Amino acid sequence: VRRAPLTSEAGAAVPESWQTAGPRKRRSAARQPRRREAAPRDPEAEFEADSGVVLRRISDAEKDLLISDFWSSALETINKCLTTHLEQLKAPVRTLSDTFGNLHLDSSPDESDVAPDSIPGGTLDTGTCLWKCVCYGIGNFATCIIARNQLTFLLLLLEKCQIPRSHCWVYDPLFSQLEIDVLNTLGVTVLSENEEGKRSICGEATIFYMLHCGTALYNNLLWSNWSVDALSKMVIIGNSFKGLEERLLARILQKNYPYIAKILKGLEELEFPQTSQYMDMFNDTSVHWFPVQKLEQLSTDTWEFREEPDYQDCEDLEIIRNKTEDPSATDLNSLSGTHCWLR
Repeated sequence: VRRAPLTSEAGAAVPESWQTAGPRKRRSAARQPRRREAAPRDPEAEFEADSGVVLRRISDAEKDLLISDFWSSALETINKCLTTHLEQLKAPVRTLSDTFGNLHLDSSPDESDVAPDSIPGGTLDTGTCLWKCVCYGIGNFATCIIARNQLTFLLLLLEKCQIPRSHCWVYDPLFSQLEIDVLNTLGVTVLSENEEGKRSICGEATIFYMLHCGTALYNNLLWSNWSVDALSKMVIIGNSFKGLEERLLARILQKNYPYIAKILKGLEELEFPQTSQYMDMFNDTSVHWFPVQKLEQLSTDTWEFREEPDYQDCEDLEIIRNKTEDPSATDLNSLSGTHCWLR
């Protein structure tokens, strides 16, 4: 808006008035800055970027864990348990000390740096493998820092115990396709079927890594290996069984989770250390193993009871049921960021 002076017919000045300026001329199309059009996104390139980010986050978590007091303390706890377990398996204990003394961990490389046929973190000689490993319920590690730290701990444990990643089976019904692809890149074996925790060790020494899982999952695992021979070859890293005994009423524990209730007198348990940095990731976590002498002291009736759990009358089951078997059951519970599940 601009002001224009006005004059009368006699030439005398009159008070100024306001005039509305005409609209400015717009720039020609040639002079206007052109907006850059976004290039179409390649789905495959998008996946590589996302998986690379996840791998870098795992690598960063690994570095932080390795220099923490928690890692050294937890490793000491596991070492005590596995040394005793090897004695029970009549394997040379020196093998474990040699294994623990030869830790070599390379930071997980970016996916772009991984050769097509290689596995981040390296490979191990399967001839030195003393245990196999099964991991249930790790959670959505791509988006959850708690799950990511738990996965990182697992990968370091595999390296420490000289368990090839191909000898580690992993399952969570909540895994995204991205997470499955990342796990395949890391070299672990991703299970395609919800086993319900009912996996028999088939006579092979096995470490079960199952943090913050539903109580029914531990109960099913015990049922699937309900014998002195099988249980004596197992190690469970997961929720404290002593803690379950303290939190649940005796009648509830015996009715809904009878195998946990029956095995309480036949196991040894060492608690994980607690530090403020990793409190949410590994709270209420213990290492459990089953000494033969304790197992043989259990009554004959204990071993004769072999009824498969069904949980029909169990409330607050903390599970994801398999829809193929029970379409109406889709209950879900999350503990400390990691999901609990069951077929």
